[in-house]
Amino acid sequence: MEIKYQSDAHIESIPSLKEKALRINLNPNIYGTFAEIGAGQETVRHFFRAGGASGTIAKAMSAYDKSFSDSIYGIEEDRRYVTEDRLKKMLDHETNLIEDRIPRKDNPTKMYFSYANTVTTIDFAKRYKGHGWVGMKFQINPKEDYNMIILHIRFKENDARLQQETLGVLGTNLIYGAFYKYNEPKKLLRYLYDHLDKDQMEIDTINFSGPVFKNVDNRLISLQLVKNGMTDAVMFAPDGNNVLPARVLYKKNILAFRGSFRPVTKVNEDIHDKSLEIFKKENRVNPEKTKVIFEITLSNLRSHDGEIDEQDFMDRARLLCSLGHTVLISNFKEYYRLVEYFSLYTKNRMGLAMGVNNLVDIFDEKYYRHLSGGILEAFGKLFFKDLRVYLYPMLDKDGKTIITSDNLKVHPRMKELYKFFKYNGKVVDITDYDTNNLEIFSRKVFQMIKNGDQGWEKMLPKGVAELIKEQSLFGCETEEVLIRDNK
Repeated sequence: MEIKYQSDAHIESIPSLKEKALRINLNPNIYGTFAEIGAGQETVRHFFRAGGASGTIAKAMSAYDKSFSDSIYGIEEDRRYVTEDRLKKMLDHETNLIEDRIPRKDNPTKMYFSYANTVTTIDFAKRYKGHGWVGMKFQINPKEDYNMIILHIRFKENDARLQQETLGVLGTNLIYGAFYKYNEPKKLLRYLYDHLDKDQMEIDTINFSGPVFKNVDNRLISLQLVKNGMTDAVMFAPDGNNVLPARVLYKKNILAFRGSFRPVTKVNEDIHDKSLEIFKKENRVNPEKTKVIFEITLSNLRSHDGEIDEQDFMDRARLLCSLGHTVLISNFKEYYRLVEYFSLYTKNRMGLAMGVNNLVDIFDEKYYRHLSGGILEAFGKLFFKDLRVYLYPMLDKDGKTIITSDNLKVHPRMKELYKFFKYNGKVVDITDYDTNNLEIFSRKVFQMIKNGDQGWEKMLPKGVAELIKEQSLFGCETEEVLIRDNK
C-alpha cells in the first residue's frame, strides 16, 4: 500500500515499511548487525518479515540481562543502561565485530552497518512514559570511514506494546533513510516520522557525524526538530553539537536568559554577569550545580514573512557558542511554559534574567487569553515554582529616568498582582549595572552592521565584533571581505 502526503509543495510517495526493509535486504552491498535492548527486537523483525534478509543481517541480538549486557559492552560508571554512552559502546562493539569476522578482502563492495537501541518503555504504574537512545553506524562507501546518526526519543503512548511498535517503525525509517536519504539530512529527519504521528513519540536530540555529513551543522538540524514540531525545545553545547536537555538540567539550579541575541551586546553580557552573581548567592542555590541557559524562541527567529531565516539563526548560534554558552531553542512563547519545561528536570531554585520590557509583557493579559484561567493560571504555573526574576533596568524615553521594579508601570488591573509578587521577593533588581549600557539595543546594532555604519563594535563584548567581521555575520561586509570576494 502506498500512502500520499503533502510536502515541499509537491506530492511524495511514502514506501511501506515492508518496501523499505525489502529494498535494504535486496541490496547485495548492505550488511550489518542489529542490537536492541529494552523493547524487544522490534526493528529487525521488519527486515526478517520482508524477506531476503539472509544477505543483509549478520546478527540480531538482545542482551536483556544486565550482567550479560555488561559482559559484552562493559560497565557504565553511572551504572545506567539507557544512555548515549551505552549506545555508542554498542555501535562500536558491533561494528568492530563485523570488521574482525568478515574480512574486507573477501567483501570489497560491502557497506557495513550496525543499528542499535537501548530503551525503557512505560512502567507498570504509568508514571514514566519511557525514553531511549537509537543510533546507526554505517558506510556509504566501503573505502570511507563510518558515518553515525544518534538520536534520543521520548515515548508519548501509554502502552508498552504500542511503544515497542513505534520503536520498530522508527528504526526501519532510520536505516532506510541512512542509506537512501543521507545526502538530504533535513528530509531524512522528516522521513523518520513516516507511518508515525507526533503524538506517538518525540525526538528531542539528534547528531550527525562522519564523512557524508561533514558539511552538516547539528545546530541547524536541532532547529529543524523544533520547526517541524518534533519537539518543543532542543539544546546545543558550545561545541555546536546537540545535547540531551535532561543531562544538562537534571537537578540543577537553572538561570535562564531569553533574548534575540542579534547580535550579543554588552547589555546581554552585563545582565548575564550580574544576575549570575546574585543568583549564586541565593540560599537555595548551589554554585557548583548551577547552569546558565541562553534561550531563543522560535518566534524570535521568524522574519516579517513568518519564515525562519536559517542563516540568521546560524549567525546568532556561532556567536553564542564562541562565548561558551549553552543554547536552548524553544517553542515557548510564554515564560510560564519555559519554567514548566525546566520543572520537568529539576525542583531546585530557578531564575529568569530579563529587562524591564520583558517583565511588563509578562503582566499583559493578552498573552494568556488561550488559558481558561487567564493570567492567574499562568502566574500560578510561573511563580508557584521556586522561581525569581532578576530585573535589569531600562532608560526611559526621556533619556534621564531609570526604570526599575519600583517605578515600572503595568496595566492598572495588574497593579495589585504585580505588588503581590514584587513584595514577596519574586522580583529582584540588578543594581550593580553599567549605566553606559542602557543605551545599547541589539536591533540598533544589527541595523548599523547591515548599513555599514561605524561605531557598533564598541557596543559588543570583547572578541564578538572581530568574529562578526571575520565570518561576515549579519550581512557584515568589511573591506577585507569585499577584496577577498572580488578576487
